[in-house]
Amino acid sequence: MMYMMIILCIVFAGVFLYTESNERYVPAVILKGLASFCFVMLGVMLSPGTHMAKLIVIGLIFGCIADVLLNLRMVFKEKGQLIFLVGILVFLAGHIMYLAAVLPISTHKIACIVIGIILTAALMVWIFKQITAKPAFKIFGVVYIGAIMLLNCVAIGNLIAAPSGFNGLFALGAVLFLISDIVLILNTFGKEFRQSLRITNISLYYAGQLLIALSLMLLA
Repeated sequence: MMYMMIILCIVFAGVFLYTESNERYVPAVILKGLASFCFVMLGVMLSPGTHMAKLIVIGLIFGCIADVLLNLRMVFKEKGQLIFLVGILVFLAGHIMYLAAVLPISTHKIACIVIGIILTAALMVWIFKQITAKPAFKIFGVVYIGAIMLLNCVAIGNLIAAPSGFNGLFALGAVLFLISDIVLILNTFGKEFRQSLRITNISLYYAGQLLIALSLMLLA
């Protein structure tokens, strides 16, 4: 069943990309929702039921909801910006759940926070030079990237301090998630939309979420 969820997630994501590229936005939303539902189900199936695992599963659920919202902006274009911002807020809630799950086991919390702030500042300075966006989107971007950057610092810090299968898969998933978000921002607010970057964004995103879900099978 685990392998079936992974395969279905990949298949649905692939068909979603094809459907979206043909501007069939309603079926694209459904397909994306199905792809994301698969990584949620994977997390539910693999969860050992601990408090940490429950937080990660909630994070996966928020991710699934946000995925649908981000593509609904293409269906309801007159409310597109609002729907996009709400979707980012839901994604942010998911990152907070992930962070709440792994921060308690961090042995270097202050160092991770300081490094996260520094890296966020450097990354956002670079991103703002590449994109054109309204102030509201920039503010949301700083908060959002700050949250996922902090998550990455904590996850990588946990892996360095206590190497394990769970910490390794979770950290890799978080890194891929971060890269996919950077690609999404550049492709959405950059000079021009590129389908190749859209494929990269979606591929990295689903790989990241699947790895985070799979990490649960290694959580004691």
